[in-house]
Amino acid sequence: MRKEECFYLGKIVSKYSFKGEVLIKLDTDEPELYDNLESVFISLGNNLVPFFIQHCQLHRSSLLRVRFEEVKEEADADRILGSEIYLPLEFLPKLSGNKFYYHEVIGFTLMDKNYGDIGTLISVNDSASQALFVAEKQGKQLLIPINDDIITRIDRDNKTIFVETPEGLVSLYLND
Repeated sequence: MRKEECFYLGKIVSKYSFKGEVLIKLDTDEPELYDNLESVFISLGNNLVPFFIQHCQLHRSSLLRVRFEEVKEEADADRILGSEIYLPLEFLPKLSGNKFYYHEVIGFTLMDKNYGDIGTLISVNDSASQALFVAEKQGKQLLIPINDDIITRIDRDNKTIFVETPEGLVSLYLND
């Protein structure tokens, strides 16, 4: 399994017991969706390694307490401490309406209410405090904030995101 075929679920943040149990900090708005997992992929070095779950349960909101079949004692837990956890993309819950996963909208066309086609989405920059669509049009890059006030509709069938950008934003990029 390659990372490109998976999504980041969380990170092993601490040991829970002397018998190898660990706590995973889940990166999700709905942790209850993941309290019945059978296995996960743990990032070890440059590889994703499958680990099978003997028992797991939610522990204080966004933490998942896990006992892996392969982790029998505290020393085994030490080896995976701090590792990132992944699941295959098909485990993501389906979203509808104006909700979307960043990876699913790459390649979509951004259609602005006033400017029409303002480019093709090539990536999402979520490293700053405000996530941004990165679109490309005629060799130029546009940065459009990802915001409920800007996104008016998503048409998954036609791979189009309809937006109404603030006045002057698009012309900042596309007009010489």
